[in-house]
Amino acid sequence: MPDQLRQRTARLRRLDDVLGGGDTYRVYLGEYQATKTMLREGSYTEETGRALLSVLSEQAQQAGWAAFDAGQHADATSLYEDSHQAATEAGDTALAGNALAFLAYQRLSRDRTVGIDIAVQSCGTAGPDAPPGVRALLHGRLAWAYAAAGEADETERALDAAESALGEGDGTPQPDWAAWDGNGLQIMAGRCWTELRRPLRAVPVLEDFLSRYDDTHARDKSLYLSWLADSYLAAGEVEEAASATGRALELSAGVASVRPRQRLAPIVQQLRPHRELPAVAEVLEKART
Repeated sequence: MPDQLRQRTARLRRLDDVLGGGDTYRVYLGEYQATKTMLREGSYTEETGRALLSVLSEQAQQAGWAAFDAGQHADATSLYEDSHQAATEAGDTALAGNALAFLAYQRLSRDRTVGIDIAVQSCGTAGPDAPPGVRALLHGRLAWAYAAAGEADETERALDAAESALGEGDGTPQPDWAAWDGNGLQIMAGRCWTELRRPLRAVPVLEDFLSRYDDTHARDKSLYLSWLADSYLAAGEVEEAASATGRALELSAGVASVRPRQRLAPIVQQLRPHRELPAVAEVLEKART
Protein backbone atom coordinates (compact mmCIF):
# COMPACT_ATOMS: atom_id res chain seq x y z
CA MET A 1 0.00 0.00 0.00
CA PRO A 2 2.69 2.64 0.80
CA ASP A 3 4.41 1.96 -2.55
CA GLN A 4 1.14 2.40 -4.42
CA LEU A 5 0.42 5.64 -2.57
CA ARG A 6 3.91 6.94 -3.31
CA GLN A 7 3.46 6.17 -7.01
CA ARG A 8 0.10 7.92 -7.03
CA THR A 9 1.65 10.92 -5.27
CA ALA A 10 4.36 11.04 -7.93
CA ARG A 11 1.77 10.97 -10.74
CA LEU A 12 -0.28 13.74 -9.15
CA ARG A 13 2.87 15.81 -8.65
CA ARG A 14 3.01 16.20 -12.45
CA LEU A 15 -0.06 18.41 -12.26
CA ASP A 16 2.16 21.08 -10.72
CA ASP A 17 4.11 21.25 -14.00
CA VAL A 18 1.15 22.75 -15.84
CA LEU A 19 -1.31 24.04 -13.20
CA GLY A 20 -1.11 26.61 -10.44
CA GLY A 21 -1.71 26.02 -6.76
CA GLY A 22 -5.20 27.48 -6.99
CA ASP A 23 -6.13 24.52 -9.19
CA THR A 24 -4.22 21.78 -7.37
CA TYR A 25 -4.45 22.63 -3.69
CA ARG A 26 -7.70 20.78 -2.97
CA VAL A 27 -6.52 17.73 -4.89
CA TYR A 28 -3.25 17.51 -2.95
CA LEU A 29 -4.90 18.32 0.38
CA GLY A 30 -7.45 15.55 -0.19
CA GLU A 31 -4.68 13.02 -0.78
CA TYR A 32 -2.91 14.12 2.39
CA GLN A 33 -6.08 13.92 4.47
CA ALA A 34 -6.95 10.45 3.11
CA THR A 35 -3.53 9.08 4.09
CA LYS A 36 -3.77 10.75 7.49
CA THR A 37 -7.11 8.98 8.06
CA MET A 38 -5.55 5.68 6.98
CA LEU A 39 -2.75 6.11 9.50
CA ARG A 40 -5.18 6.97 12.28
CA GLU A 41 -7.75 4.26 11.65
CA GLY A 42 -5.86 1.47 9.86
CA SER A 43 -4.06 -1.61 11.11
CA TYR A 44 -0.52 -2.23 9.89
CA THR A 45 2.99 -3.26 10.94
CA GLU A 46 5.47 -0.82 12.40
CA GLU A 47 7.46 -0.88 9.15
CA THR A 48 4.37 -0.11 7.07
CA GLY A 49 3.48 2.67 9.50
CA ARG A 50 6.85 4.35 8.95
CA ALA A 51 6.45 4.04 5.19
CA LEU A 52 2.98 5.58 5.38
CA LEU A 53 4.34 8.46 7.48
CA SER A 54 6.97 9.07 4.81
CA VAL A 55 4.28 9.22 2.11
CA LEU A 56 2.22 11.51 4.34
CA SER A 57 5.21 13.85 4.61
CA GLU A 58 5.52 13.96 0.81
CA GLN A 59 1.83 14.69 0.41
CA ALA A 60 1.93 17.44 3.04
CA GLN A 61 4.82 19.10 1.23
CA GLN A 62 2.99 18.98 -2.09
CA ALA A 63 -0.18 20.39 -0.56
CA GLY A 64 1.84 23.02 1.27
CA TRP A 65 3.56 24.09 -1.94
CA ALA A 66 0.19 24.41 -3.71
CA ALA A 67 -1.15 26.49 -0.81
CA PHE A 68 1.93 28.73 -0.99
CA ASP A 69 1.53 29.11 -4.75
CA ALA A 70 -2.13 30.05 -4.26
CA GLY A 71 -1.23 32.67 -1.65
CA GLN A 72 -2.58 30.71 1.34
CA HIS A 73 0.49 31.12 3.48
CA ALA A 74 -0.89 30.08 6.87
CA ASP A 75 -2.08 26.79 5.38
CA ALA A 76 1.31 26.30 3.72
CA THR A 77 3.20 26.81 6.98
CA SER A 78 0.95 24.37 8.84
CA LEU A 79 1.38 21.70 6.16
CA TYR A 80 5.17 22.12 6.02
CA GLU A 81 5.33 21.75 9.79
CA ASP A 82 3.13 18.65 9.63
CA SER A 83 5.39 17.28 6.91
CA HIS A 84 8.48 17.80 9.05
CA GLN A 85 6.88 16.04 12.00
CA ALA A 86 5.74 13.07 9.88
CA ALA A 87 9.16 12.71 8.22
CA THR A 88 10.90 12.87 11.61
CA GLU A 89 8.63 10.17 13.01
CA ALA A 90 9.27 8.06 9.91
CA GLY A 91 13.03 8.47 10.28
CA ASP A 92 13.16 9.94 6.76
CA THR A 93 15.86 12.57 7.18
CA ALA A 94 15.85 13.57 3.50
CA LEU A 95 12.16 14.47 3.57
CA ALA A 96 12.56 16.17 6.96
CA GLY A 97 15.31 18.32 5.43
CA ASN A 98 13.11 19.17 2.47
CA ALA A 99 10.25 20.23 4.74
CA LEU A 100 12.64 22.64 6.43
CA ALA A 101 13.78 23.94 3.03
CA PHE A 102 10.16 24.77 2.17
CA LEU A 103 9.75 26.54 5.51
CA ALA A 104 12.95 28.49 4.86
CA TYR A 105 11.76 29.57 1.43
CA GLN A 106 8.54 30.88 2.90
CA ARG A 107 10.22 32.57 5.88
CA LEU A 108 12.72 34.53 3.72
CA SER A 109 10.13 37.17 2.85
CA ARG A 110 9.66 38.02 6.54
CA ASP A 111 13.05 37.40 8.14
CA ARG A 112 16.05 36.59 5.96
CA THR A 113 18.32 35.69 8.86
CA VAL A 114 15.86 33.11 10.18
CA GLY A 115 15.25 31.88 6.63
CA ILE A 116 18.97 31.25 6.15
CA ASP A 117 19.23 29.48 9.52
CA ILE A 118 16.38 27.12 8.58
CA ALA A 119 17.90 26.49 5.12
CA VAL A 120 21.24 25.60 6.74
CA GLN A 121 19.39 23.30 9.13
CA SER A 122 17.64 21.64 6.17
CA CYS A 123 20.97 20.61 4.65
CA GLY A 124 22.25 19.37 8.00
CA THR A 125 19.08 17.39 8.67
CA ALA A 126 19.27 15.55 5.35
CA GLY A 127 22.95 14.93 5.98
CA PRO A 128 25.87 13.87 3.77
CA ASP A 129 24.39 10.43 3.13
CA ALA A 130 21.24 11.77 1.49
CA PRO A 131 20.83 10.94 -2.22
CA PRO A 132 22.81 13.31 -4.50
CA GLY A 133 19.64 14.79 -5.98
CA VAL A 134 18.35 15.65 -2.52
CA ARG A 135 21.59 17.32 -1.48
CA ALA A 136 21.72 19.25 -4.76
CA LEU A 137 18.15 20.46 -4.27
CA LEU A 138 18.69 21.54 -0.67
CA HIS A 139 21.97 23.31 -1.37
CA GLY A 140 20.34 25.05 -4.32
CA ARG A 141 17.62 26.34 -2.02
CA LEU A 142 20.28 27.37 0.50
CA ALA A 143 21.97 29.35 -2.29
CA TRP A 144 18.69 31.16 -2.90
CA ALA A 145 18.41 32.03 0.81
CA TYR A 146 21.91 33.53 0.78
CA ALA A 147 21.20 35.42 -2.45
CA ALA A 148 18.02 36.90 -0.99
CA ALA A 149 20.17 38.22 1.87
CA GLY A 150 22.79 39.64 -0.53
CA GLU A 151 25.55 37.23 0.55
CA ALA A 152 27.35 36.57 -2.74
CA ASP A 153 30.25 34.44 -1.47
CA GLU A 154 27.96 32.13 0.50
CA THR A 155 25.64 31.91 -2.49
CA GLU A 156 28.46 30.76 -4.73
CA ARG A 157 29.63 28.20 -2.18
CA ALA A 158 26.13 26.74 -1.91
CA LEU A 159 25.77 26.58 -5.71
CA ASP A 160 29.14 24.82 -5.92
CA ALA A 161 27.99 22.32 -3.28
CA ALA A 162 24.82 21.66 -5.30
CA GLU A 163 26.86 21.11 -8.46
CA SER A 164 29.24 18.76 -6.65
CA ALA A 165 26.31 16.73 -5.33
CA LEU A 166 24.87 16.40 -8.83
CA GLY A 167 28.25 15.20 -10.03
CA GLU A 168 28.08 12.31 -7.56
CA GLY A 169 25.03 10.82 -9.27
CA ASP A 170 25.70 7.30 -10.51
CA GLY A 171 22.40 6.68 -12.27
CA THR A 172 20.65 5.39 -9.17
CA PRO A 173 17.02 6.58 -9.18
CA GLN A 174 16.48 9.59 -6.94
CA PRO A 175 13.30 10.30 -4.93
CA ASP A 176 10.64 11.60 -7.30
CA TRP A 177 10.17 14.75 -5.21
CA ALA A 178 13.88 15.52 -5.65
CA ALA A 179 14.04 15.10 -9.42
CA TRP A 180 16.53 17.94 -9.72
CA ASP A 181 19.11 18.05 -12.49
CA GLY A 182 21.45 20.45 -14.23
CA ASN A 183 18.48 22.43 -15.53
CA GLY A 184 17.21 23.01 -12.02
CA LEU A 185 20.65 24.15 -10.92
CA GLN A 186 21.01 26.41 -13.96
CA ILE A 187 17.77 28.25 -13.33
CA MET A 188 18.55 28.56 -9.64
CA ALA A 189 21.93 30.07 -10.46
CA GLY A 190 20.29 32.56 -12.82
CA ARG A 191 17.79 33.55 -10.16
CA CYS A 192 20.55 33.94 -7.56
CA TRP A 193 22.71 36.15 -9.78
CA THR A 194 19.67 38.27 -10.59
CA GLU A 195 18.92 38.72 -6.91
CA LEU A 196 22.55 39.68 -6.30
CA ARG A 197 22.39 42.30 -9.10
CA ARG A 198 24.90 40.49 -11.29
CA PRO A 199 23.17 40.76 -14.72
CA LEU A 200 26.26 39.84 -16.72
CA ARG A 201 26.22 36.45 -15.00
CA ALA A 202 22.45 36.05 -14.81
CA VAL A 203 21.28 36.97 -18.32
CA PRO A 204 23.20 34.34 -20.35
CA VAL A 205 22.18 31.57 -17.95
CA LEU A 206 18.51 32.55 -17.96
CA GLU A 207 18.35 33.12 -21.71
CA ASP A 208 19.91 29.74 -22.45
CA PHE A 209 17.51 27.92 -20.17
CA LEU A 210 14.40 29.79 -21.31
CA SER A 211 15.20 29.12 -24.97
CA ARG A 212 14.71 25.41 -24.23
CA TYR A 213 11.84 25.63 -21.73
CA ASP A 214 8.41 24.84 -23.13
CA ASP A 215 5.50 27.26 -22.79
CA THR A 216 3.34 24.50 -21.31
CA HIS A 217 5.13 25.27 -18.02
CA ALA A 218 3.36 28.63 -18.08
CA ARG A 219 3.61 29.54 -14.39
CA ASP A 220 7.26 28.64 -13.98
CA LYS A 221 8.32 30.10 -17.32
CA SER A 222 6.60 33.39 -16.50
CA LEU A 223 8.42 33.45 -13.16
CA TYR A 224 11.79 32.76 -14.78
CA LEU A 225 11.10 35.46 -17.38
CA SER A 226 10.50 37.89 -14.51
CA TRP A 227 14.02 37.27 -13.26
CA LEU A 228 15.36 37.79 -16.77
CA ALA A 229 13.45 41.08 -17.01
CA ASP A 230 14.83 42.09 -13.61
CA SER A 231 18.39 41.42 -14.76
CA TYR A 232 17.86 43.36 -17.99
CA LEU A 233 16.69 46.33 -15.94
CA ALA A 234 19.76 46.08 -13.72
CA ALA A 235 21.87 46.18 -16.89
CA GLY A 236 19.99 49.20 -18.24
CA GLU A 237 18.43 47.24 -21.11
CA VAL A 238 14.93 48.64 -20.79
CA GLU A 239 13.46 47.40 -24.06
CA GLU A 240 14.74 43.86 -23.47
CA ALA A 241 13.24 44.02 -19.98
CA ALA A 242 9.93 45.12 -21.48
CA SER A 243 9.98 42.26 -23.96
CA ALA A 244 10.59 39.66 -21.23
CA THR A 245 7.94 41.24 -19.00
CA GLY A 246 5.37 41.21 -21.79
CA ARG A 247 6.01 37.55 -22.49
CA ALA A 248 5.71 36.75 -18.78
CA LEU A 249 2.40 38.59 -18.56
CA GLU A 250 1.06 36.62 -21.52
CA LEU A 251 2.07 33.27 -20.04
CA SER A 252 0.77 34.02 -16.56
CA ALA A 253 -2.68 35.08 -17.74
CA GLY A 254 -5.21 32.59 -16.41
CA VAL A 255 -2.67 30.66 -14.31
CA ALA A 256 -4.03 29.93 -10.82
CA SER A 257 -0.95 31.22 -9.03
CA VAL A 258 -0.41 34.51 -7.21
CA ARG A 259 3.36 34.45 -7.64
CA PRO A 260 3.88 35.61 -11.26
CA ARG A 261 1.88 38.80 -10.78
CA GLN A 262 3.59 39.43 -7.44
CA ARG A 263 7.00 39.08 -9.11
CA LEU A 264 6.04 41.20 -12.11
CA ALA A 265 4.37 44.09 -10.25
CA PRO A 266 7.60 45.83 -9.11
CA ILE A 267 9.18 45.30 -12.54
CA VAL A 268 6.21 46.99 -14.22
CA GLN A 269 6.62 49.86 -11.77
CA GLN A 270 10.29 50.24 -12.73
CA LEU A 271 9.29 50.33 -16.39
CA ARG A 272 6.80 53.19 -15.97
CA PRO A 273 9.36 56.03 -16.20
CA HIS A 274 10.23 54.70 -19.68
CA ARG A 275 6.65 54.73 -21.00
CA GLU A 276 7.68 56.87 -23.98
CA LEU A 277 9.30 53.77 -25.49
CA PRO A 278 6.77 51.86 -27.62
CA ALA A 279 7.83 48.48 -26.19
CA VAL A 280 7.27 49.76 -22.65
CA ALA A 281 3.96 51.42 -23.49
CA GLU A 282 2.73 48.10 -24.88
CA VAL A 283 3.71 46.23 -21.71
CA LEU A 284 2.10 48.82 -19.45
CA GLU A 285 -1.13 48.43 -21.40
CA LYS A 286 -0.87 44.65 -21.10
CA ALA A 287 -0.35 44.93 -17.34
CA ARG A 288 -3.58 46.94 -16.98
CA THR A 289 -5.71 44.18 -18.48
